[in-house]
Amino acid sequence: MIKAMTEALFHNRQMAISADQVVENLQEHFSNIDGDKPDEIGMALYGLLLVLGGPFFLAASPETRKKRISRRLQKSGIDLLQDMARTKGVILAGYYGHWQHGDEAENFDNPIYADLNFELPAQRDRSGPGERHVRRETHRDLTSEVFIGHQAIPEETDVIVIGSGAGGAVAAAAVADEGHETLIIEAGGHYPSARITHEEARMTARLFKDGALQTTSDRDIIVFQGRVVGGSTVINNGICLRMKHDGLVHPDAEDVYDSWARLGAPISEAELALSYDAVEQALEVSEIDRITGRNNGPHLIDGWNKYAAQSSDPMDHKAVTAWFRKNYGPKTDDSECVYCGYCNTGCPYGRKKAMPESFLAHSTSDERDRPARILHRAEATEILWEEGANGKKIASAVEITLRGGGKCTIRARKGVVVAAGALASSNLLQESGILQSGSNISLNIACPVVALMPEGMDMKVWNEDQMATYVDRGDFLIESHFQPPMSMATLVPGWFEDHYERMKNYNRLVSAGVLFPADRLGYMDNGKLKLKIGEKELALLRRALATMTKVHFLNGAVEVYPALLRGQTLTSDMTHEQIDAFYETAIIEPDDVVLSSSHPHGGNGINIDPEKGVVDLNQRVHNTTNCYVTDASVMPSCIRVNAQLTTMAMAHRAMAGKRRFG
Repeated sequence: MIKAMTEALFHNRQMAISADQVVENLQEHFSNIDGDKPDEIGMALYGLLLVLGGPFFLAASPETRKKRISRRLQKSGIDLLQDMARTKGVILAGYYGHWQHGDEAENFDNPIYADLNFELPAQRDRSGPGERHVRRETHRDLTSEVFIGHQAIPEETDVIVIGSGAGGAVAAAAVADEGHETLIIEAGGHYPSARITHEEARMTARLFKDGALQTTSDRDIIVFQGRVVGGSTVINNGICLRMKHDGLVHPDAEDVYDSWARLGAPISEAELALSYDAVEQALEVSEIDRITGRNNGPHLIDGWNKYAAQSSDPMDHKAVTAWFRKNYGPKTDDSECVYCGYCNTGCPYGRKKAMPESFLAHSTSDERDRPARILHRAEATEILWEEGANGKKIASAVEITLRGGGKCTIRARKGVVVAAGALASSNLLQESGILQSGSNISLNIACPVVALMPEGMDMKVWNEDQMATYVDRGDFLIESHFQPPMSMATLVPGWFEDHYERMKNYNRLVSAGVLFPADRLGYMDNGKLKLKIGEKELALLRRALATMTKVHFLNGAVEVYPALLRGQTLTSDMTHEQIDAFYETAIIEPDDVVLSSSHPHGGNGINIDPEKGVVDLNQRVHNTTNCYVTDASVMPSCIRVNAQLTTMAMAHRAMAGKRRFG
């Protein structure tokens, strides 16, 4: 089936590798993904085969297969068939994710890269003024001594921290600072920079939950989350934005602190600001240098400035344009970003100061009397309770399932911190009897808009930071972004020869994504996120995509490719009114557009009322004495901006210096 689909999608185009090689690539890719997702994709392919005609489809010519795919998938308005159409991205990943076994040097002649005129980082000319040479620095990697083997798991410890990402690592560092014996439980494996390569398919399979194929239950939205020591901080872009920050957030945007207070979560802005300061200092956060995003970054800002200059909307004139602040510090030769463009599959150069290089290193340092230790490839499945005074529960132990199927129970002498991420923490607490957990989940939903620049204008934006600049328009954000070949191929819309030609123009592409809120629309049901965006969100999405399309054209683009399932093309001769009208008719329901999110938050929201929230103002689970939640799941509503820094600050606010465990 994969071979037949490949031959049809690339019909009459000169493939750089064979369809048989695509099959082999995908077989290897799925073998690297843990869990049930490969079986789920396999069933989807069987279903797709039936929809396309079964044995007739396999026996038909590539031309006939192409026509049937176009009629039944590309042009379908039926939800089930639109969901099946997304399987196209799997085939594209198998083609553009081709890797010749070996290291980077052994892929300098990779036929896919040669066909796209793409160069791996070690091939790139960095001889110009101000350029940074690409080299690995592994001295900040966590060492094996900080990990506990599956044969040496302790029967008990003082505090168990579940999750090693943004919230878990900060909480673990705070608990360890107070002298408590701390054990960090992480479902994913350990991938230090020394083990990270440029093989996109393998890194995606190993570092992401479900191999980056996790979706909402109706498959309308892809939800990217890390499943690795360090969590999503390992596979994100290191962006550090506050919910409210003069000059960096739109002055007329929703005041999230006020919204939280109205919901019953009056978090002190001044108190959280102190935690923001502490985290930023620990991560050595600073604005990125212009050279790291020299093409795609200015393209967005310059285009926006031209758009705002002709707009009559005050929100456009007040919009903030800025270069991102990130956790790449300090600014020294061995730690500055070398803008390789591979942030989302882990930093192979040890430059990003993510959780393994910062708070986990701090909590596990042998300089302390009782350093924290990490038990990885181990998933917490249930918190066990004892009855305490006044009917409140005491978290007494955590049940663990080890990679490979083994199980164990670890007692917690003093307490438990839950920080497995918004979705996993909600599932865990539900399984542990906290039945109100898993409601009011929010997403920042992203939708890419790719553009083609004029012929002869080779932008080569793959030779820079994936995300460099942003525009905060108040009701939505726009962020510049670009990806290496495999990931970019799944972002670039289009079918058959259209998609092929767009990728052949890889060096002329620029890209940005709109980011809009889906506020408290989701909930966990039987382990899956259910979230359906409505007309309010779709109207905002249409307007945001139309705005970004105009920004592209105003800065010289000749064609624009929004992430629509049918793969339509917009051209530079279209008026603004025609662009608006196009999106009004092109997006009727979520299935018409490709959506994703890397920022799930909520599910265990803070509220002073136990009937309305899961944790109290101190982030302790209501009606318990010693169980805290310190990840993004405690956020009562959507915060609009990238959630990494706020997650860390909330964890710091809840745990640092508070002596929660005596």
